[in-house]
Amino acid sequence: MNIEIVKSALTIAGSDPSGGAGIQADLKTFSAHQIFGQSVITSLTSQNSLGVVATDAIADTVVDRQLQSIFADTKPQAAKTGMLGNEAIVEVVAKALKRHRVRNLIVDPVIRSSSGKSLLTAKGVQILKERLLPLALCVTPNIKEAELLSGMKIKSPADRLKAARAILKLGVKSVLITGGHLRGQPEDFFYDAGRPWLLSSPRLTDEDMHGTGCVLSAAITAGLAGGKKLRDAIAESKTFISNAILGGVRAGKGTACVDPMASLYQDRERLELLDRVTAAMDELKNAKIGDLIPEVQSNLAVGLKAARGYQDVIGIPGRIIKLGSDIVTLSPPQFAGSRHVADIVLTAMAHDPSKRAVMNIKYTDELIKVCKRLKFTIGSFDRGKEPKRVKEKEGSSLEWGTDTAIKKCGFVPDIIFDLGGVGKEEMIRVIAEDIDSLVEKILKIHRQATPGR
Repeated sequence: MNIEIVKSALTIAGSDPSGGAGIQADLKTFSAHQIFGQSVITSLTSQNSLGVVATDAIADTVVDRQLQSIFADTKPQAAKTGMLGNEAIVEVVAKALKRHRVRNLIVDPVIRSSSGKSLLTAKGVQILKERLLPLALCVTPNIKEAELLSGMKIKSPADRLKAARAILKLGVKSVLITGGHLRGQPEDFFYDAGRPWLLSSPRLTDEDMHGTGCVLSAAITAGLAGGKKLRDAIAESKTFISNAILGGVRAGKGTACVDPMASLYQDRERLELLDRVTAAMDELKNAKIGDLIPEVQSNLAVGLKAARGYQDVIGIPGRIIKLGSDIVTLSPPQFAGSRHVADIVLTAMAHDPSKRAVMNIKYTDELIKVCKRLKFTIGSFDRGKEPKRVKEKEGSSLEWGTDTAIKKCGFVPDIIFDLGGVGKEEMIRVIAEDIDSLVEKILKIHRQATPGR
């Protein structure tokens, strides 16, 4: 048996029993990057999703023994610090990292919890600035932490550069001021004495989620451990934290936390969804639903649970083609297979994230009557009222029509139809929670419309 030699990363931080931050979040992040995680615990926190109740620092001698046991055996490819608690712990951590010449060090300067609990003494902050930051490749403060480290208020974009320059004077090689606490779109600001780098991203939630700082800094550390350059590690970590936010979970009564494993879960979901859509297409082919296919042919689309764009939505390249009572496809289902139908899915999901599947079928008065007999909820839109700006923007008609019908209903209906327009065939769209319920609805319509077949 050949045992693999792995790359490792070390987290030196406090324990969070709720699992949302601290070493628990760091280790999950390392694992999600296929980096073997090691940990040195500096403090035992008593906290849950409602906030930090108490902190109990580990004796600095115990922290030192943990560090020495790690370095006596191996030297990790990268390391990060999180909550250190007090000046004595900061001192022993700085000495150990300097003695063992740890190069890829990320410092997440955890000073206060989001609920206002002090997580590092004032003297500890001073020792961190004097002894630990000169050893670090990058420090990742949020706005408030950057103010404490720089000794100045940050009220404008220009202030971030001034603060970053002040922090660089402490000896750290680069600064990443995270912008999740800013109003508007979050912007992270990177500076290493060269040209400033602004990393913008859309705000994915209005909730201040637990664990974002820990997971971002741990993801950067994992990237460095895997051999990436710092800027590349930061850029990839931005995508990683976005997925962790979108895949966030609520494990208690209070604040939701990011999930570092969300990317892995999504990879598995993508494979499973492809299999399910492939099986669904076989079921629809066997049912011979050709009579439901419009003249412009058909398509279906199914989105991932946290779909953000058409690349997260499965469609059928080349459409679903009518061949008598049969249907055929030229290509198997794939992600980004149909951008137009994906727009319908994404628009429906923007109103109700549980509505993730759509298929278009032909319009007839009889089919609408069938849908009513099946007690499906029904919405519609009038292409004649489509704004000029929508007509002029390619691919935006279906998005506009779907949004209009949903707003008129006040919810996402089972059916959205339109009566067509100049050069546009009238159409019915069947909307469902997932591919299985979509197929069930399509087959119910088919059986009602073609009794005895």
